[in-house]
Amino acid sequence: MTGTGILFGVGVGPGAPDLVTLRAARLIGAAEVLAYPALAGAESLARGIVADLIPAGCREIAIEVPMTTDRAPAQTAYDAGAARIAAELGAGRNVVVLCEGDPVFYGSFMYLQARLSPRFAVEVVPGVTSLTACAARAGRPLAARNERVTVLPGPLPEDELRSRIAGAETVAVMKVGRHLPKIRAVIDGLGLTERAVYVERATMPGERVCPLSEAPAAAPYFSMILL
Repeated sequence: MTGTGILFGVGVGPGAPDLVTLRAARLIGAAEVLAYPALAGAESLARGIVADLIPAGCREIAIEVPMTTDRAPAQTAYDAGAARIAAELGAGRNVVVLCEGDPVFYGSFMYLQARLSPRFAVEVVPGVTSLTACAARAGRPLAARNERVTVLPGPLPEDELRSRIAGAETVAVMKVGRHLPKIRAVIDGLGLTERAVYVERATMPGERVCPLSEAPAAAPYFSMILL
């Protein structure tokens, strides 16, 4: 390790501030440097969750990530963010990187970790995942005994979604967003609509939990279907 600062990847949970862990709150409250992802031109959801914990005088690094299907712009943004973080770590300052949910469960932190872990010490602080938050809000146990849980991203092709759902016991379809009509058609075609629960913005303002048959025509990115 050539640097002296420690890179902390801190999960801040699914949205409710009181679901932030004690360890995460302690690190954020003592942070010298705080970094977080944000959609270009928008405020950071991760920062908003813990805004009341950020100490005065803390240096902040906003990593603006374009939301596009083309991976190149996002990779460029992570390259630039990693370079700014590396400068702080190299100067001996610890950096706390905020991540919605859990840093290693579909978390953006992994892209920074891959760039920086060869040079700096990294510690990951787990957070409450959207998967468990949605199950809790829906009142649906995910698994018992030897049951399997299958987690699928909504952007998967229709044929793959169909085959994976058909062979599963419990299914969570994440990143629903604009893929809702496709996912709905797959679930309906398998005769499983009445078993499906739709959860939108779990634990956040505007939360919605309902049978999939009553879900809106359009879904936000932060939505999930449980089967």
